[in-house]
Amino acid sequence: MAYVNVPNDLSKIKTKIAFNLTRRQLICFGGGGLVGIPLYLLTRGAVGNTAALFLMLAVMLPAFLLAMYERDGLPLEKVARNIIRAKLLRPGHRPYKTENIYAPFVRKEVPVAKAKKTGKTKRR
Repeated sequence: MAYVNVPNDLSKIKTKIAFNLTRRQLICFGGGGLVGIPLYLLTRGAVGNTAALFLMLAVMLPAFLLAMYERDGLPLEKVARNIIRAKLLRPGHRPYKTENIYAPFVRKEVPVAKAKKTGKTKRR
């Protein structure tokens, strides 16, 4: 009898629309193609085929990364936003400081070494 493997975590399954691509991937690839192909066709006469090809790749690469890159279930723009927040916008060193609410009620005692120098003695 034929069977199909079903993954345990069903939250990672994404709906494929066309050509085994998700909606996000189709939109990003389409946008990259709409920008990159005309750029190649318009620049290949002026700078040559090889330079136009590399220019097209450089322009289309961000769209490809937006479509395909995913880390811990987060797309590229959310990962980049988290990195920018952590490294640039928020302070790097955050010291741990506590507030002692009992400090006003604690009696301050003079240490023994200091008491001998000043002539004060500790009260018990």
